[in-house]
Amino acid sequence: MNINKDLLATCWTWAGNAAPLRGDEKSPLNIHRRVRAVSDAGWRGIGLIHADLPIIQAELGFDNFRQKLLDEGIEHVELEFLANWWKTGDLRKASDLQRGYLLESANALGAQTIKIGGELSFDDEPASVDEEAFANEFDALATQAGNAGVRVALEPMPMNNVRTIPRGAEFVRQIGNPHGGLTIDTWHVARSGTNYADLPKILPMDFVFVVEIDDARSDVVGTLWEDTINTRLNPGEGDLDPVNFVVSMYQAGWRGHWGVEIISEEQRTKAVEEAVEHTYDAAVRVLQDAERILAS
Repeated sequence: MNINKDLLATCWTWAGNAAPLRGDEKSPLNIHRRVRAVSDAGWRGIGLIHADLPIIQAELGFDNFRQKLLDEGIEHVELEFLANWWKTGDLRKASDLQRGYLLESANALGAQTIKIGGELSFDDEPASVDEEAFANEFDALATQAGNAGVRVALEPMPMNNVRTIPRGAEFVRQIGNPHGGLTIDTWHVARSGTNYADLPKILPMDFVFVVEIDDARSDVVGTLWEDTINTRLNPGEGDLDPVNFVVSMYQAGWRGHWGVEIISEEQRTKAVEEAVEHTYDAAVRVLQDAERILAS
């Protein structure tokens, strides 16, 4: 029994001193240095935040960048992050501009999936939206993505309006659009209180597009939002038991590559070469430990 050991460094794992919703979100690091760092460490995929795409396009052009990735052994590309896609007014106008650019960029870069989010809450109070508009707009967005040759993956989070994995699974089942699915992340599964062993029963695997592993301490530090963007740990270095998360996802039917999403102050302050090597090695150990459990 062999687990797919292709690992993808999600956008924040290899961004250096950049963070979600902080400033313009652009990585301060040279893209050539970043690509070489992940390639040398053994990664087979990368995630790119929307803010970095115009820089890459201007400096290299997407065709040249895609070839550079292939030359460095990087086969998998994911893009993120689209928000406010269900809203109206100025927020929707800005989101639609970003949507068009992400869809165009994904096609040029050979990315299959764009990660999207729901309505965030920053104070741990439940986030709410117009559920009918949210569902209808998700269906429309997924159809548009499919027409562009890509798909969108909604990320259930305990601090957004799709707070749990069961709710996310129910949502994509109800919509039933083959181009609209889910991102399943260790941190969000654990923090929302879903038992890993229940994932094979909960998840509609035809709608699981992205799976990510990471770790954290058992106690939340600050708000959930603060905890998720400042104190994540490398897989196997905390209390969230990513080994058994991987076991359960494999038992559920996941056979794709694994994203590794480390968002933390510690990760941001390390040299990118050190950060991605350490994270890669930790993730490989988790996959190997999970494989031994599955084989026993």
